[in-house]
Amino acid sequence: MLKFFKFAILLLIVAACKDQSNKKEETTSQPEEKKSEWTYLFDGTSLEGWRGYNMDSLPPGWTIKDSVLTFDTELGLEQDYTGGKDIIYGAEEFGNFELYLEWKIPEGANSGIFYHVKEGYDGPPEVAPEYQLIDDENYANIHDLVGYNSQFGAEHPELLQDWQKTGADYAMHTADESQKQLNPVGEWNSSKIIFTPEKVEHWLNGKKLLEFTPWSEDWQAKKNSGKWDNAPDYGKFKTGYIALQDHASPIWFRNIKIKKL
Repeated sequence: MLKFFKFAILLLIVAACKDQSNKKEETTSQPEEKKSEWTYLFDGTSLEGWRGYNMDSLPPGWTIKDSVLTFDTELGLEQDYTGGKDIIYGAEEFGNFELYLEWKIPEGANSGIFYHVKEGYDGPPEVAPEYQLIDDENYANIHDLVGYNSQFGAEHPELLQDWQKTGADYAMHTADESQKQLNPVGEWNSSKIIFTPEKVEHWLNGKKLLEFTPWSEDWQAKKNSGKWDNAPDYGKFKTGYIALQDHASPIWFRNIKIKKL
């Protein structure tokens, strides 16, 4: 009888150890499951899914160089800009999401990240919110901004306005400059956009720059402030494509990935 009890206790110990092992396997597998939630829109090897806005193929200049999505062009001046050839990830539309990417620009450059983009307009800025990417430090020294900024009643139209600076929700919500850690031109930065109907967040290099509630009374007041008078459909869509801007500037992107929320 004593041998039987010893054997029974041994079986219980083995079963308990096996149960703990299974729990450990379940715990260690969770990070891998979370990692798999991300979808790469650009992984450095392929431009599959990307095309020009309102186009069937990529416009000239957009290419892969050294595993980086590159817009290969000469720097154009703001005062001469008449529109560019923006590109979209046209394989899928996204509603609520977390978007992450890394980017760098040269001196005097300008670009942007759009979301909830719909085609059939003159360009993404007419319809889609934009996370602004620009050379905060040097842009106003290289480009003539007076003509453009004067139409919006800027007190100092020669200067880059707060709503035009990196990380801003362009012409809507400004970035918190006290939280901004913008790396110098030629160095990589990371940006993140989180969108839900309750809250939108813009992040730069691990710091949150702003947040707002889409389609709220405050949001609507900003939309009606004058900048979007000729763009009645701006910001109204709840799903759409991700787009990158050609604003007559070289720019480099890598590690573009998105997670549905």
